[in-house]
Amino acid sequence: MLRAESVVPVRMRRVAVVAPEPALRETLVRIAEAGCVEIDLAVDGGPAVHGPAASRLQRLRAGPGPAVLSAAPPDLDALEREGRADLLAGEAQLEERLGGAVRHGAVAALAGWCPEAEMEATAARIAGAGGALVPLPTPRGVDPPTLLTGAAEGPPDRRPRTLRRSFTPLVTTYGTVPYADLDPTLPAGIAYVVMFGDAGHGLLLVALALVLRAGRPRRAAALRPLWPFVAAAGLASALAGLAYGEFFGPTGVLPVLWLAPLDEPTRLLTAAVGLGAVLLALAYGAGIVNRLREGGPAAALYATSGVAGAAVYLGLTALAGSVWLGQAVYGVVGAAVVAVGLAFAGVGVYAGTAGGAGGAVQTGVQLFDAVVRIGSNVVSFARLAAFGLTHAALGAIVWDGTTSLAGRGPAGVAVATLVFLLGNALAFALEALVAGVQALRLEFYELFSRLFETEGRPFRPWRPPVQHLTGPAGGTGASEARATTGRGPVRKEEA
Repeated sequence: MLRAESVVPVRMRRVAVVAPEPALRETLVRIAEAGCVEIDLAVDGGPAVHGPAASRLQRLRAGPGPAVLSAAPPDLDALEREGRADLLAGEAQLEERLGGAVRHGAVAALAGWCPEAEMEATAARIAGAGGALVPLPTPRGVDPPTLLTGAAEGPPDRRPRTLRRSFTPLVTTYGTVPYADLDPTLPAGIAYVVMFGDAGHGLLLVALALVLRAGRPRRAAALRPLWPFVAAAGLASALAGLAYGEFFGPTGVLPVLWLAPLDEPTRLLTAAVGLGAVLLALAYGAGIVNRLREGGPAAALYATSGVAGAAVYLGLTALAGSVWLGQAVYGVVGAAVVAVGLAFAGVGVYAGTAGGAGGAVQTGVQLFDAVVRIGSNVVSFARLAAFGLTHAALGAIVWDGTTSLAGRGPAGVAVATLVFLLGNALAFALEALVAGVQALRLEFYELFSRLFETEGRPFRPWRPPVQHLTGPAGGTGASEARATTGRGPVRKEEA
């Protein structure tokens, strides 16, 4: 059973970082070490803070690079002489936040956002410097930033390496989920990986996932967090291959448990469209919940991605069922549901126009487009059947070539082995590319377009690495330093 927090973005709280003026710098350093607070910068349209560190960084003419924050106030002239653009960049970021603080007497404060689950630990961390983390009410008309569970922007010491995290790029590539909406990461990932099918190729993907998990090769170490995604795709592909009886194509190694794609293409096509219809129904259900959370009952009722659109979809499904089953009563009920859905959707669309005859025409065009899109979106899932047919055809060609050559002596066996290996490698590469792109298209255009009507703002915590010098305070003459990024100390040699 899914917990409530697993289907919505991480709960955020508006906070104020408050500290006595002399302790503000150390408080902000500890905020950077915590790595889970997004601090508001200067008000839009206001002058940017350009302090001494920023001026020296500009004189160095250093390009964009990583910023490192010094725990103690550094000697800026020494940093400039030594060309330490990283430390100057970190100090410039600190100056920008110090300059944006609101001051009242000897106390300064900065506003921002923090995950609710991290507030207690962060407050305890900055309390040692004399600072405090004070919860604030969320301003009206302002949506909190979005952080998906397990996303890379999460607090470094609590960022899980899970299947959910490996699926997150599927959603973030499309856009930022609005804070009020459901988090579709897990369903989207599951729907994506089931769009592949061959037991042999699936086992190769599982092996690749295990290699990535082991951090090999080193050049691909950055891809290690994706290993659960690759493993899930491999397992789903292997199960589908068992259903099709395909092991590196229709080789006969496995029995057909469900259907052979080349023998029953119509049945495969029907199953693909049926799966698409179910996924669209689920997308409409999630869309209704999102519209309700975003704008209340009215938004959920009248939106083409809400109740009105879902009614049109269900009505058209009933009409299609009446034709398929030859039951006229389904057609009558379906037509009535479509009419009601279009009426409610028309009210919602017309309310967003300028009104008058032009608004009526615009409403009619958008309603027609909504009906056409439903039909085209359902049919689009036929490409799932095309994946299975294409794979079976390519596999059959490779296997026929392999078996015909294998019976021609030792030389034929050698050539047949080469044909089998190269043919499967080519088929694997082509199908991974085509299926990967087309499956992503199905998620983006057929499913996500019903889930999201707006885009949120991603959570961007301030967390530059913090360097604790072990030598003389305030300079770079130390032979060794300790850098922290929220995960704990990391040893780093200084030049």
